[in-house]
Amino acid sequence: MKLRIGVLFIFTLLTNLAIAQKAVDSTLIEVYIEGLPAGPTRMVGMLGEQNYLADSAMVDARGHFTLRREHPLAAGFYTFLLPGNKNFSILIDQEQHFTLRTKANDIYPSMKVEGAIDPDLFFQNVVFQSAQDPVLLQMNKIIRSAPPGSPEYEQAKTRQDQLLAERKAHLDGIFNTYPNSFFTKFKIAGQNPELPDIRKPNGDIDTVAQVVEYRKHFWDGVDFNDDRLLHTPVVVNKLKRYIKELTPQRPDSIIAVSDELIRRVIPNKEYFKFFSNWIALQYENGRTTVMDGEAVYVHIIQEFFTPELAFWDKPENIEKLRKHAWEMEASTLGRKGPDVVAMDVNGVEKSIYGIKAPIIVIFMFSPHCEHCQEQAAEIERIYRKWKDKGVDFFGIGVNTETEEWRAFVKKSFSFTNVYDPTNRAIYAKYFVDNTPELYVLDKDRTIIAKNLHADQLETIFEREFRKMENGQ
Repeated sequence: MKLRIGVLFIFTLLTNLAIAQKAVDSTLIEVYIEGLPAGPTRMVGMLGEQNYLADSAMVDARGHFTLRREHPLAAGFYTFLLPGNKNFSILIDQEQHFTLRTKANDIYPSMKVEGAIDPDLFFQNVVFQSAQDPVLLQMNKIIRSAPPGSPEYEQAKTRQDQLLAERKAHLDGIFNTYPNSFFTKFKIAGQNPELPDIRKPNGDIDTVAQVVEYRKHFWDGVDFNDDRLLHTPVVVNKLKRYIKELTPQRPDSIIAVSDELIRRVIPNKEYFKFFSNWIALQYENGRTTVMDGEAVYVHIIQEFFTPELAFWDKPENIEKLRKHAWEMEASTLGRKGPDVVAMDVNGVEKSIYGIKAPIIVIFMFSPHCEHCQEQAAEIERIYRKWKDKGVDFFGIGVNTETEEWRAFVKKSFSFTNVYDPTNRAIYAKYFVDNTPELYVLDKDRTIIAKNLHADQLETIFEREFRKMENGQ
């Protein structure tokens, strides 16, 4: 009886150890790289456009290291940073018990994978495309430089078409053999639609219609139900191109395209979170070079950063963002510029709407701001040059004290300047994050320009006066 109990105890102990080892080895990647020096290696993952340290290991003198994890890696794209300034990238899915064998001086061509299909398919594709890329680059160079229809052009175009057909056949072979693999999802998502041949009535290519149609099908290959793709470069690279290259960089165009895309992925939580945050950040005040890019930011925050939709943050943080957007809303392009009523340097109440000139420049500044000090003379020069031609200036002091503001104004400017120590006169009217800030109002007091440098003002004036002369 005692013997049986002892055997049972040992069996149970061994079983528990096996289960524990299995838990520890949810991920077990063995890597052998011939010729790789000993030292630390880091495994870097990505989410959206953010990189993070996923794991690390020590390479021994034989070029061997092991990654062993209790919890599996998120399926996605990873890069190994190796000793000796070497590196290689890899695609990993749920199969995370595998072995890699290669050579330090020939990493991709020599790579052998045992135990996982997605890394193997990824390396096969890298080797295939790497062999083609120099020839494709050479053909593209000839096509760009040679006259269309010339023998050099036609020969290069034929060779380019042949290489692209071979690439397509290579990928189609993988897609047909492994239709459900992560690699197949990854590569299909990265494919771009064919550029349609759309012609105008006179036979010329209609480039505008081409872009519209191309953009319509740009996301066809991306499965928005597959969060794994967010851990690869595919989605973020497509998003950058879609918003920054395929969309005219005007607030109305960006808003229309972004709004449609974000609404499309609302049911796909991780895509909705990534798309709405990424686009909003691109056009946040101080980060964008698009005139009135803040209008995009305001729209995204107001439409999608709501307590009901923005599941990724606390309600109080969402409310702060929405308040920030509201403070910016009144001073977006195309809106009627709000009036500001405050005291000037002599204690006399002055207002923007009290000015009769057809064009008004609102100049927001702080006496402590170095850029404001540098631009003061240029602002005054432009005012004096244009004050008898239909342009007036209205200065607003911010982030200062009354006496400091008064001294700076008397020293620097001859146009109307106001200041409100309570800030109530300008709050949520003309948004200013960094001084100096310039706004231009037209004859209807509509905001027609903002986020300007002083040297851009005269171009705006000339344009507006031409429009008025033409009855616009």
